[in-house]
Amino acid sequence: MKKSHIIGIAMIIISAIILITAVGDMSTYATLEAAKKSGDRVKIAGVLAKNKPMEYNPEKDPNWFSFYLTDTENKTEKVILLKPKPQDFERSEQVILTGSYENGIFVADEVLTKCPSKYKDEEIALRKKSSNQSRQ
Repeated sequence: MKKSHIIGIAMIIISAIILITAVGDMSTYATLEAAKKSGDRVKIAGVLAKNKPMEYNPEKDPNWFSFYLTDTENKTEKVILLKPKPQDFERSEQVILTGSYENGIFVADEVLTKCPSKYKDEEIALRKKSSNQSRQ
């Protein structure tokens, strides 16, 4: 066999291993109820339940933050995030968590927040200004 054939076969094998590993690590989106039933690692999209308490004490444990999440089916449950509290978390419009249920509580180890656009306030002000001018 030629040296180029051996390198090509090795690259195909390495690519296959990477692909298999990536597929095994992929999570699916679920609701809180579906995640609880499956027990698998999933992604959950929802919003912060702002009327419920949040607990974060960085002096005690900087990688432990609890809050309540309302999922797409309007079910609200307590969540524990095993990371520091994200900056401006209270202002988030949407939260996407990756994790699984442990002892009846959703434990997340990854979080992605969608915060409001910094241009949103400017857009609202411009719309008010233009509607006031059109009334005059």
